[in-house]
Order: sequence, then structure tokens, then C-alpha cells
Amino acid sequence: MTTKTIVYIDGYNLYYGRLRNPNNPVTYKWLDLVKLFEALLKAQDPNSEIVKINYFTAPALGKFASHGNQSSDAQDAYHRALKHLYPDLLEIIMGKHVAAAKPLPAYFPDNPKAFDKNQRNWVWVLEEKMTDVQIALAMYKDVMQEKCEQIVLCSNDSDMLPSLQAIREEKPTLKIGIVMPVNPPKKGEESRRISGSLDELATWTRHYILDKELEQALLPEKIPTRKKPILKPLHW
Repeated sequence: MTTKTIVYIDGYNLYYGRLRNPNNPVTYKWLDLVKLFEALLKAQDPNSEIVKINYFTAPALGKFASHGNQSSDAQDAYHRALKHLYPDLLEIIMGKHVAAAKPLPAYFPDNPKAFDKNQRNWVWVLEEKMTDVQIALAMYKDVMQEKCEQIVLCSNDSDMLPSLQAIREEKPTLKIGIVMPVNPPKKGEESRRISGSLDELATWTRHYILDKELEQALLPEKIPTRKKPILKPLHW
């Protein structure tokens, strides 16, 4: 007997917590989300059946990206690839980025512990908006409408705690899985704990995603369509 499962991916958390690594030339950004989570859930519980994956993200702002508009084009190609391959299984829910100039305390490389509130530099601050609320509402709505028997949240954001608490109170027998989008611990290190004790509400918790699991879940570099093929971007 299968366990109907809906997956909710915090794209911002996944990208900055696991996929973006400036010190590593290997990139896993061209990632097949369906293939990855099907593999993770099969290893956790072979009876799990993914009926929907909700991917929450926000448009890249070329103005602030290292590669300018190429970053926006790369994100667009990635989203088109996912939609083309999984038109019914995967949904992309967009939030937005808000950019604001703010005066922040200056950083002194020669004296990192120094802090002078009177010495400030104006900088651009980018904030992602709407994602947390959208994830919380989507989870709660799906559970209340009994669309699944298990939810899986890919995030390390403590803002998800209240929504999971509400879901657990309303549906105490519902299975809740947490996949933490971080690197596996190095030798001698302990696994990083879920922020905000999300794991206390979970039926099971996966504390990291392995490089091997990402490597085995990459999209093809060329994806055929009825029109032009979708190609893996050169820059992100």
C-alpha cells in the first residue's frame, strides 16, 4: 500500500544551503528535483508515492547577479526544463525579491571584531518575499483537504515551525518528513541540527543531501522539445 506524498521545496534554502558553492567548481544547479526526491523517499520508505512537488522560488534579478541577465536566462531555462519534463507532477510557485539600499555598519578586515555604529556604508540588500507564507499555506491547505498521507518539507527555516505545529495538532497521524538542504558533515563533525527544532515535529528527518545523490539526479545537458531544445546554461 502506497503513501501519497506531497513535497514542498524552499528553493532559496536549497540553493544557498546546498547547491551554491563558490569554492567548488562542480555545480549541481541543473538539478532534476523529481528524480532527487523520488530517490530520497525511496531510500526512506519504498512505499512513498510522490503525487505532487511544489517548488517555491523567486525570479533572479539580473541587475545584482554576477553574470547579469545570463543568470535570469539560466533560471528561465531551468524552469522551462522542469515544466517540460514534469508538467503535471511539479509546480513552480513564484515569490519575489525586493531590493532596498540600507546603511549598514562597516566591516574592518584588519579588525573583524571591531564595530562602530557611526561608520556605515550604503549597500543593496536583497530580500525574498512571500515564500514562507506560500509554503505554510500550501502545506496546511493540502493537509486539511486530505490530498496526501505524508508531507515532506525541504527547508532549514525556523519560520516553518508554526505551520508544522498547526498541522501536527490537526492531523496527529500524518507523516511529516524533513529534508535538510545542507552539506553532509565532515569527518569528526556532528550533523547540523534542524533549525527551530523542526525535527521534533517530524516523523523522520534527513539531515543532509549527499554529493552522490545530487550527481545522480542531474538533468540532461540537452532536453529535446517540439521546438528548440532546452540547453544547460553555461553560467548561473
